[in-house]
Amino acid sequence: MARLKLGILISGRGSNLQALIDACAAPEFPAEIAIVVSNRPEAGGLDRARQAGIEGVVIDHREFGDRATFERELIAALDQRGVELVCLAGFMRLLTPTFVDRWRDRLINIHPSLLPAFRGLHSDERAIDSGVRFSGCTVHFVRPEMDDGPIVIQAAVPVLPGDDADALSARILEAEHRIYPAAVRLIAEGRARIVDERVVIEGEHAPVGTAFNPPA
Repeated sequence: MARLKLGILISGRGSNLQALIDACAAPEFPAEIAIVVSNRPEAGGLDRARQAGIEGVVIDHREFGDRATFERELIAALDQRGVELVCLAGFMRLLTPTFVDRWRDRLINIHPSLLPAFRGLHSDERAIDSGVRFSGCTVHFVRPEMDDGPIVIQAAVPVLPGDDADALSARILEAEHRIYPAAVRLIAEGRARIVDERVVIEGEHAPVGTAFNPPA
């Protein structure tokens, strides 16, 4: 069976990229990374791609006069490598509706909150300030609105006494590294499909039990 071809878009250190690289290194994993694209030439994730023998390309948004021209170059790079699923992994550029519609249902993102809560930046800090007892992370299909779209998988992470944004972020990041490859597997195996803007997962079983914070 052919492996699903991934295009990974990054802007920074690429820790979620590394989680996908590690997953794709397993022969039985149903996807492979065809290209890594960064809009920043200094992004540390490019070194991760290089070390893994994966093609890394820089398309610096600052070299283009507008978003449309930048995104045309981005689409061309993805199309030339036969990319079938685009994964945003710390890509710090807002994508236009034109790009999102071009890759509709073939474009996913990971966000460090339990969406729809805490969309946008500084989600960990806002979670702590709000007093919630759980935060977490979400992999979702991308829609034109920021941090919106059908949810594939989520992980709940408790907010602990004395947490600051950095401590909570570090624990959420560990969960991100687990759920992003899991989401890609579900999509690549054809087990996750969108029905009426909700993701239906073949063979899905609800988790057993209830989590309490603090323990009840």
